[in-house]
Amino acid sequence: MNELITVQAAVELIGKGVPLSLAGPESALDQLPAGNWIGGTTPYFMVAGGGVIVTDGKVFATDLTHVGTVSLACYGPDELAAIAGNAPDNGFSIAIIPAGGQCHQCFAAEAANYPGAFLKPTVGWISGVHLTDIGKVTPKVYDGRTASKFEDRVAVAYVTLPSDKLASVDIVNLFEPDDGDLLRFPTAGFDVDDCEVNGEKVNFAAYVRKRGLQNGSLPLVGDFAGAHVNVSLQQVDVAGGQVALYAPVFPEVDYRFAKPVGDFAAAFRMRFAEQGDAGAVMACNCILNFVFGELEGKAIGGIQGPVTFGEIAYQLLNQTMVAVRVL
Repeated sequence: MNELITVQAAVELIGKGVPLSLAGPESALDQLPAGNWIGGTTPYFMVAGGGVIVTDGKVFATDLTHVGTVSLACYGPDELAAIAGNAPDNGFSIAIIPAGGQCHQCFAAEAANYPGAFLKPTVGWISGVHLTDIGKVTPKVYDGRTASKFEDRVAVAYVTLPSDKLASVDIVNLFEPDDGDLLRFPTAGFDVDDCEVNGEKVNFAAYVRKRGLQNGSLPLVGDFAGAHVNVSLQQVDVAGGQVALYAPVFPEVDYRFAKPVGDFAAAFRMRFAEQGDAGAVMACNCILNFVFGELEGKAIGGIQGPVTFGEIAYQLLNQTMVAVRVL
């Protein structure tokens, strides 16, 4: 099972001891009993045949019963290296982190340096709230073992696979760097004041405004040894001379702004047609793709899952879709 279900259906599955990864509005997840599950808040979902929808009364359930042997954990901000450290040698970890807290910031800055981070796949997502509730309601994660919710911990499901199976992580990034200015940042962080543009020091907020990119529709695309990793703009404060980001930039990395994507839905459908949904266990897609791609109600392909406020594939990602397959 990998689909949107009623709260009552989720209660029944939990009562049977089914290991689950759940996503849904806080009001729905609060109704669930203790059991073998983890969860996080979001009201946005990719569903088969219906594109991306918004719901306030259902939860998205990923049933891990037939995938492998499942164990659960929950970590605080100073324990995050244990996500990869305690992961199975053959399998993967599903991690859910609340947006905006210390766990979010620490994982974003440090995950790539955790021992074993790229040997033991971690996938997952950043929990959030309805866009109209940002700043009013805090995102949550749930440790289902005690039906407890947290604003700043990480809920993890470890999945140990049979010896004849392997986990494969897919990252679907619709964005490519443009052919324009090369940007570099002097320090790592979520908040940026100055940067270098083609080797010249400039104020980043003023540069973003000059290029007309302050609405955040186009991310920065970093070149990590040939891999493209997006960093999305959260807020551009031209008067204060600072830009807040949804993920950190890093020094010694070349960044360019992304080329525009014409039709998000068509681009996702093309990617899904190429890859299909064979072996897909779970998937998530970024809320910024939902907003700027105007995806509500549009069919984007067969893979289902939550729409999230950051994606995890070994490390924190932005404006991507992530899926884990077992083959």
